[in-house]
Amino acid sequence: MSAGTALAQQPPAEVVYYGFDPDIVTNYVSENRRSLGYLRVSVELMLPNKELLKTIEYHEPLILDTIIGILSKQPEQRVKSLSGREEIRLQILEQLQTVMKRETGQTIVQDILFTKYLYQ
Repeated sequence: MSAGTALAQQPPAEVVYYGFDPDIVTNYVSENRRSLGYLRVSVELMLPNKELLKTIEYHEPLILDTIIGILSKQPEQRVKSLSGREEIRLQILEQLQTVMKRETGQTIVQDILFTKYLYQ
């Protein structure tokens, strides 16, 4: 059996997504300092299997606190740029993996997606 055939016979990797309801709404630091910017995001966590859903549900308050904490400290130019948005996404992913490793012994979160990203 060739390596290609062996790979074709393996079942696809199971991936599960966990979303937060309602959307995450927070403020960010506006450049003019007289007003706060407003940010509304929908976040989906990518998990390696459905057995981890209960763990994520249990730690949801900690996860939301981590996400909101990072979003609320972002400067306006980072929030409003595409490259900044990707930097924020990666920062949240890294921090969530660190927090979940500390709490559960596993990184659990494979990736995160912003399915809605609105700012004003």
